[in-house]
Amino acid sequence: MSQQWTPPPATGGPTTVPNYLVPAIISIFCCWPLGIVAIIFAAQVNGKVAAGDLAGAADASKKAKLFSFIAIGIGVVVGLIYLLLTILGIGLGALGNR
Repeated sequence: MSQQWTPPPATGGPTTVPNYLVPAIISIFCCWPLGIVAIIFAAQVNGKVAAGDLAGAADASKKAKLFSFIAIGIGVVVGLIYLLLTILGIGLGALGNR
């Protein structure tokens, strides 16, 4: 019986870091100031991975995810409040009819 030696799996970080560019682009329609920040961080991820800065890429990825999901959350909450006020008849149009 011959056994072949196989190297152990690499322990370190993953070689690819998610850049969260799609959620960052979507978030620009929900809350554009935070969406712009998310796009900036998402755009930095691939360049840092290519330069070998995996820690910096992971940090930029984490920030892109954070800012894009906060912006999407703000957009959803504001949209739901607007919908609720419209259903209750207290929308912005009702203020001008007084």
